[in-house]
Amino acid sequence: MASVGTPTPTVEVRPVGHFIAGAFRPGQSGRTFETLNPATNEPLATVAEGLAADVDLAVQAARRAFEEGPWPRMPAGERARHLRRIAELIEAAGDEIARLEVLDTGLPITQARGQAARAAENFRFFASAIEVLVGESYQSPRFLNYTLRKPAGVAGLITPWNTPFMLETWKVAPCLAAGCTCVLKPAEWSPLTADRLARIVAEADLPEGVFNVVHGFGETCGAPLVAHPDVNLISFTGETATGRAIMANGAATLKRYSMELGGKSPVVIFADCDLERAVDAAVFGVFSLNGERCTAGTRLLVERPVYEEVVERVAERARRIRIGDPFDPRTELGPLIHPDHWARVNRYLEIGRGEGRLLAGGGRPPGLERGNYLQATVFADVSPEARVFQEEIFGPVVVATPFQGEEEAVRLANRVRYGLAAYVWTNDLRKGTRVAQAIDAGLVWLNSQNVRDLRTPFGGARDSGIGREGGHYSFDFYCEYQTVHVALGDHPIPRFGVG
Repeated sequence: MASVGTPTPTVEVRPVGHFIAGAFRPGQSGRTFETLNPATNEPLATVAEGLAADVDLAVQAARRAFEEGPWPRMPAGERARHLRRIAELIEAAGDEIARLEVLDTGLPITQARGQAARAAENFRFFASAIEVLVGESYQSPRFLNYTLRKPAGVAGLITPWNTPFMLETWKVAPCLAAGCTCVLKPAEWSPLTADRLARIVAEADLPEGVFNVVHGFGETCGAPLVAHPDVNLISFTGETATGRAIMANGAATLKRYSMELGGKSPVVIFADCDLERAVDAAVFGVFSLNGERCTAGTRLLVERPVYEEVVERVAERARRIRIGDPFDPRTELGPLIHPDHWARVNRYLEIGRGEGRLLAGGGRPPGLERGNYLQATVFADVSPEARVFQEEIFGPVVVATPFQGEEEAVRLANRVRYGLAAYVWTNDLRKGTRVAQAIDAGLVWLNSQNVRDLRTPFGGARDSGIGREGGHYSFDFYCEYQTVHVALGDHPIPRFGVG
């Protein structure tokens, strides 16, 4: 059932400029680009287009703030106080941020509110984490050795267009907590909440140049940021092909990288599990956030005795998902973010018709000709060699494949080049633990659906990324370790050059 309608902006949408050295400014070239409302594809905002000169200006500001400013030298508790102030300001502006996110991305309003709340929690969590972070010490009779964590420098933060505000804060919060300075390059399709974050940071009164934002396109804005010799670290979330290009582009400067890349995550359902809970989780995991979720369970692997029952249950639920106006609180599935992405996902629907049995969806919902709407789609009987089994679609599409027994389940789960997340459902915890450990993925949920503990590492294996973020793992990335050796008393030192 579709909730037909066009969202009406309920928040001021202003022209978007860069935020550099504590000031909002246009691009030096004067060039701009338009961003679109996904529900209508009408122009939404005019955005300054950042080029290499703008990137350089922002990096210079961040470098000055790092080398000359107070931020890296502040006591951790004082930096934490600034971060908690940002969290408070995000919470105070939560409804506005959620509405901007809806306009920017098409995310249903109820889900956008949850993402805004998570963004505030990111700042609050890393504010607390930096206050209790400790080093190590090693003592012998003659020496004391201890370690220090020192901020690593200027970070380039490149963020995606799905749940952009929450993912921006997921990078910015630990970066600032560690004492680094940064230049944020948000996705060009979703600039509005990055601009709102800059206004919040300005209100929180951080030192000039600690946080900078440059808007633009990957080739002309992201690439100069990656290649810049004064940028020490790059944290990137996005597709695998872009991650490869980033590594090649920054190789000459020996940067440190943290990358969360693509995913094609399996949902492994054994016949002995609680099928109702497993189906609930499978439907939510692939169709929430408009299907544009990096950890979405897009491959449904089901044990043969319950295969037909499970795929029909999932399909029946997919047919009932409410699609439409993302500002309607009843909407469960909104429009995809951009016409180009809609066309990409729709091509996979055409491919899928030749590779599997279409049980639900497969096209544009009736009555929603405007905007980037697609139905929740389910393909069954998909071969592991099929493109829709192997390739990341990043939309509201799930493919189902049967398996017989534990060994085949693991083999199918590991049959793709990605390894970000996996979900395992069984009432036999011994079997579930074996399967979870055998799946090559950075994150595995056993009888659970995508619940996060911010203390744990987040990241993927194989083509799904490099490094981990979350808890102290984020600080391992944003900090350099220094070891100091202290002599506790006289000890023999070899004497050279005394004859």
